[in-house]
Amino acid sequence: MTKILLLPQEIETFYILPSIRRYLTFSMGELGLKQKDVAHLLGINSATISQYRSSKRGNQVKFNKEVLAQIKQSAGRIKDRTSYLQETQRILQYIRQTNALCQVHKLFSEVPKECDPKHIGCHHLPMA
Repeated sequence: MTKILLLPQEIETFYILPSIRRYLTFSMGELGLKQKDVAHLLGINSATISQYRSSKRGNQVKFNKEVLAQIKQSAGRIKDRTSYLQETQRILQYIRQTNALCQVHKLFSEVPKECDPKHIGCHHLPMA
C-alpha cells in the first residue's frame, strides 16, 4: 500500500485521538469508573468504550511511556466534559512538543525528508 501525504491534523484525528481515548478508558477504569460513566464523560457510547477495551478501535498507535503517563494523569483530572476537552488538548500539545506526533506521522504518511515540525508549525498550531 502506498502512503499518501496526510496533514498533521489528519494524523491527530485518525490515529492519535482514538488512541488517546482508548488509553483514557483503561486509565479511568483503573480509577474505578464504570463503563457508562466513562462514556458519558468522553461523550461517546458505551459500545465504543467496549471496542476500545477489546482493541477493536484506537489500537494503531502505541504511545511511549511518557505519553502514557500524561494520559494516566489526565484520567484522574477528568471530572466533566470541560475538563475532558482541556486534558485532551493538554495531551495533544505534549505529543506535539515532544515530537511524538512526528513519529506517528512518519508511520502513517509520506512525510518529506526535510520536514521540520518547527518550520511546518506542528509544535504550536497557530491560534485564530
